[in-house]
Parts: sequence; structure tokens; C-alpha cells
Amino acid sequence: MAKILVLHGPNLNLLGTREPDVYGRTTLPQINRDLSLLADRFGVELESYQSNHEGELIDRLQAAVGNTDGIIFNPAAYTHTSIAIRDCLSAIQIPTIEVHLSNIHAREEFRHRSMIAPVAMGQISGLGALGYTLAFHALLEDFAKRGLLSE
Repeated sequence: MAKILVLHGPNLNLLGTREPDVYGRTTLPQINRDLSLLADRFGVELESYQSNHEGELIDRLQAAVGNTDGIIFNPAAYTHTSIAIRDCLSAIQIPTIEVHLSNIHAREEFRHRSMIAPVAMGQISGLGALGYTLAFHALLEDFAKRGLLSE
């Protein structure tokens, strides 16, 4: 069974109440539940994890080696600052889709640059919680190409 790791970075535990005009009203438990329902429907194992700590996110990424086929990752503010997370993603070589609820390219200048994008399979930005669903389906396409999905 193919496995997807969903990682949520700092402050995403506050979704639903944190700047709802920017991030929407969908909560993190709702996003995880919706992804779990998709995973059940498509016969994919799913693990979700959120941390406000860079090192914990890196530990989760490293622990994914050998038992995870794809990653959906919203690194939040670490997108723009973390060379350590970028280097980890480059080292582990697990297909990763970077997701952002808001359109980072339409926001403050410092949010326009992603350290993660150059080592990610793709980036989805600005579509709210739908971005996670789209990333899930993109990983399914990748899994199909690699022969990881059972009939």
C-alpha cells in the first residue's frame, strides 16, 4: 500500500481562527479528516503531523525514508527561511508537493521566495484547503506512473 506523509508547519494548528481572511476558516483537523477520507477511498495509507519546530519537521522527513512514497508539505513560514528543511528534502529524495493556503506570490515580498520549491515536485499556492486535495491527486498520478497503486 502506497503511503503519503502530510506535514504541516508552524502555526497551522491555529487554522480556522488565525487570520481567516488570509487562511480561511477550515481547521487543520478538517483538512486531515478530508485527506484521510481520500486515502481510504483510494487505498493509500496516510500519516499527518504538525509541528511548530523546524527540527521536529526534519526528523519526520528523515524518518519517512524507506516507508513513505510521497509527501504533502506546508512548511508555512519555514518555506522562506529554512535551508535545513530544503537540504533535508533534497537528501531524502521522496517526491514532495509544497502546499500553501494563501497565494504566497500575492503577499508580502519576503513570502515570494520559496526555499522548498526548487527541490519539490511541484507547488500549489492560493487555493485554500483545496490545495491539499490537489496535491493528494498529483501524488496519486505519480504513484500510478511508478506502479505503486494496487488495482
